[in-house]
Amino acid sequence: MASSKTTTDHDTIKKWVEEHNGVASTISDGDSDILRIHFPEASSDKDDQFDEVSWEEFFTIFDEQKLAFLYSTDDDSTFNKFVSRD
Repeated sequence: MASSKTTTDHDTIKKWVEEHNGVASTISDGDSDILRIHFPEASSDKDDQFDEVSWEEFFTIFDEQKLAFLYSTDDDSTFNKFVSRD
């Protein structure tokens, strides 16, 4: 059974992403940058839309948009998404 957690803790997010071989990224929608976690090892030709960003920039956007990080606690899953803190 899959399980998940939600956090706003920067250290927890960074640790989870790095343990799953991901990188902090954004995708531009024309008006703003949308946060994403990119997994280069699972890349396809569509992945050139990802722009890798520093953790500092990532967390600035994360906090400004008042997001929380929802992530799988299963070791082999890279499921994640950003949700509102509300």
